[in-house]
Amino acid sequence: MNEDEKTGEQPSAAVVAGADNGASGSEGSCQAANVDSRPAGSMHSWLRDLVVSVAISTFIIVFLYQPVRVEGTSMLPVLEDQDRLFINKIAYRVGEIHPGDVVVFQYPRDHTKSYIKRVIALPGDRLRIDRGEVYVNGARLAEPYVPGRFTDDRTQPEMVLPPHDYFVMGDHRSISSDSRDFGPVDRSLIYGKAVFVYWPMEQVGVVR
Repeated sequence: MNEDEKTGEQPSAAVVAGADNGASGSEGSCQAANVDSRPAGSMHSWLRDLVVSVAISTFIIVFLYQPVRVEGTSMLPVLEDQDRLFINKIAYRVGEIHPGDVVVFQYPRDHTKSYIKRVIALPGDRLRIDRGEVYVNGARLAEPYVPGRFTDDRTQPEMVLPPHDYFVMGDHRSISSDSRDFGPVDRSLIYGKAVFVYWPMEQVGVVR
């Protein structure tokens, strides 16, 4: 996923009790038969657990979470190039989009591409940018996720976001292509919320 050009479960071991060597011959035969049947039962249990695990994993990936890869650096320092993360695909079907959410959406000018950006303003908000400083509804927006070295001095006249439109920006302001360039993003194009980076290990954690 290009952010600027778009954006085993281990089976549990069955414990088999050892046969009593002091038992009579008939009892020994019976125990031997029981021991012989257990490996098949254990294999059946292992296969059942595997099928259930695969089914649950498939459900989660298809309906709830989707793994994606970041390509690009416009979301530095929160997300780095080639980071792998999970996006929640159901979050905005049952809940609201909030300012500060990191979202994945179809690029408004080419729906075959996906971008990942941060939500800055919501439908109905008044937004303006004055030499890099963002104002929403007249108040300067605090943006701790944008380090000083990633700021820029771009200016944008005040606008009121239309219904269903969201203003999104990359955290690396000086290089990000975002709503300052392609305009607000319609609600229907936003399909996921970035929730967790799982690779590389030094980046593992919740996306904030």
